Order: sequence, then C-alpha cells, then structure tokens
Amino acid sequence: MTTVPPPAAPAPEPISPVQAAALRDGVLPPVEQVRPGVWTLAVPFRGGVPDATLSYVVEGTDGTLAVIDPGWAEDDELAVLRAGLAAIGRSVDQVGLVVVTHLHADHLGAAAALRRASGARIAMHRLEVEALRREREDAAANDADIAGWGLPAELVAGVVAAWGSGRRIGLGRAVEPFADLLVADGDVLPIPGREVRALWTPGHTAGHLCLVDEGDGLLFTGDHVLPRINSGIGLGGRTTTNPLGDLLSSLARLDGYGDLEVCPGHEYRFRDVVTRARTLARHRAERSRRVAAALDTLTSPTLFEVASRVPFSGGIDSMTGFLLASALTQTAFHADLLGRADEIRRD
Repeated sequence: MTTVPPPAAPAPEPISPVQAAALRDGVLPPVEQVRPGVWTLAVPFRGGVPDATLSYVVEGTDGTLAVIDPGWAEDDELAVLRAGLAAIGRSVDQVGLVVVTHLHADHLGAAAALRRASGARIAMHRLEVEALRREREDAAANDADIAGWGLPAELVAGVVAAWGSGRRIGLGRAVEPFADLLVADGDVLPIPGREVRALWTPGHTAGHLCLVDEGDGLLFTGDHVLPRINSGIGLGGRTTTNPLGDLLSSLARLDGYGDLEVCPGHEYRFRDVVTRARTLARHRAERSRRVAAALDTLTSPTLFEVASRVPFSGGIDSMTGFLLASALTQTAFHADLLGRADEIRRD
C-alpha cells in the first residue's frame, strides 16, 4: 500500500526535470543518462502510465550491462527494455546481471525473461527467494488472520481474494530458480570496474535491498525511499520480525548517505535521502500515535475498529481488497511495536 504524504511533509525537489514533468503529465519519461555508463529508463506496469518502474542500466568496464529492477513483464515481455537499450546503443545480449531490489512484480517481473534472452544471472536477497517459495503457504496462512480482523461481512471475500488463499499466486513472471546469485548485506555486486554495494533495508519486504555506488555518488533505493510516496510495509510475505520495526531501523541506516543522488524505483531522482527518510519515520511515528489514541479510547476493539480511527489516505471506509488488508496489517504492526497487540480482540 502506498500513500502520498501530507502537505506538512513536502516532497524533495527533483534532480530530473524530465522525470518530474512526465510524472505530472502522466506520460513515460524518456531514457536518461545519470552518469557515464549509468542510465535510467521507465518500464510501465499494470497497463500503463503513470504507473511505471524506474529501471537502471549500469555498464561495466568490459562492456557488459547490469540491469537494476527490470520491471513488469507484459505479453511482449522485453519490448520496452529492448527499446530503451537500443536508445543508448546497447542490446539485451550485453546484459550479464539482473539485480532485483525486492520481489514485487513491478521490479522482478521481467527478470526471468531477461535471463532467458541474455543468459544473465539474477541477483536477489535470500529472504526474497524464500518468500517467493513460501508464497502459496503464506497466502493460505493469512486466511486465519483475516478471519479475526472483525471485518464487515461484505468485505471479507475481497480481502481473501487479494491477501489470502484466493490471491493469484506467482508474483509477475517469477520462475525457479528465482535467483542465481544470493546477495547479502555489504556484498559488492559483480559489475566489472565498479563497486556497487548491497545495503539490506527490510521493511517494505523482508529482503529489500538498496544499492550504494559511492564512486558515482548514487544510491539506488528501490521502494525503500521514494520522493512522494510512503511505501507500504510487510508486503513480502509473513515474517518473524515486525516489518515496522525493520523499516524504522532501515531508514536510520541511510544517515550516512546524505550526499548521494537518490535513484528510486518510481517517480523521479532526488537529493538528501536523510531528510526524506526522517520524514517517513515521522509519518510512522504519527501513525503509531493515532493507533495508541484509538486503543486508549476503545474497549477490547477489533483490528478493523482500531484501523477505522487511523487516518489512512482516502479513509478506511473507501478501501477494499489489497488496500484494506495492507491498512489493517500496518495497524497491527503499530500496535505490536507499541506493546499493545494483546488489547486487540480477535473475532
């Protein structure tokens, strides 16, 4: 789930006027060079604009290419990537590495097709691979959670279809083996002549990675930090940790990277990731305050009743399916981090 931040939290200024204008006008931005040997191109998903993933192409000194987050896979699979690479005088045949920041279809979806076309290796965090393998099991286990949320009867079927056992299994076009190279925190990616380092930033998903290229002054943030959107949390399967706590720790990890240009997975490039990360942390703190206030007021409430007191964008009453499930799970994460999960009644 994503929400646009309130006016009190202004979005950072874009580095790329072209990307910002495209976002404003609802069109895809053109291919742009970020640094020598580094480009960004937009891959549309869910049928279009302005929903798009910003993919990044990094060229090694041997001429091979690494693609970070190849984006969604439509029926024509690699048409957008092929066109983008052609625009910079490169081709799919040169791709030797596909780096996936996290398992969502708008980032991972085209990876398998790109591997088939080029022979490239897919690199991802171990926890993302494990979540993909557990996807059907996790979806079925969510049914028990949903049954205890206290949802109005007319909303249950839609939530089960989006979040539980009725969910479509198979995120994008991910196929086994989901990854050929498992990337851990601190690993340097095998891109000849470059030092691009993995930074583990769980929260949005358990194995989410940012990528640090201090030589070129770049920080690839996937969905961990975006310029205008507050990314959802706990959207990568069931975990043994609290995704909200993970997110807050991961936001704090960015404190040392304020000088780097931010290359996010959506919207536009920007500067000062530290300020943006602190804004996102304050947003979560305010939501925790609202959850605490609801628990102070209500007696033995259901999760739905607590979430109904929290000001989600658009309001809980307008939500169904995935958005509603995400809002409720986020509410549960906040209550748990407050140490007050046992105050919520399971129906």
